[in-house]
Amino acid sequence: MEDSGIIELYLGRDESAIAQTQQKYGKQCYKIAYNILASREDCEECVNDMLIKVWNRIPPDMPHNLFSYIAKMTRNLSLNRYSEKKAAKRGGGQTEAALCELEECIPSGKSVEDECDDNELRDALNGFLGSLCTEKRTVFMQRYWYLMPISEIAQKHGCESGRIKMMLSRIRKELKLYLEKEGITL
Repeated sequence: MEDSGIIELYLGRDESAIAQTQQKYGKQCYKIAYNILASREDCEECVNDMLIKVWNRIPPDMPHNLFSYIAKMTRNLSLNRYSEKKAAKRGGGQTEAALCELEECIPSGKSVEDECDDNELRDALNGFLGSLCTEKRTVFMQRYWYLMPISEIAQKHGCESGRIKMMLSRIRKELKLYLEKEGITL
């Protein structure tokens, strides 16, 4: 079923919209959650929470891209669950490794509050991503948005992990310079 048809089911409050969403995007959302949580049970719970949240938000929300809408929701729910479990559970998932890699490029929460509001940082990141070639932007998003393991990114791009690691290292350096040029203090 097409996304527009699924959205129409939600708008008509037809409960089959949930099953259609699960059937079309459940595996992809599970993968997003698993890259963050590395726990089957937590992933299943996040995907179920996402389905309920989508049911409650459409309407009034009218997403233009259903997958992006639910992928973001799944990611946020998974990150929230990760934060809740972080104190008790160390390691697992790709979140900690990916965030550590970015920490020298992205200002801390305090610096962002002091130097610019969230919109300025978002606009700067969007500008930076727009300046990258398609391959670099895709690799960056796979690692830092979808939190994919480097080995999986390399496999998807048909190259060695070392090439992806080097590319990400160079992109982070470019990001750091770009943010400094935009006046965002690191």
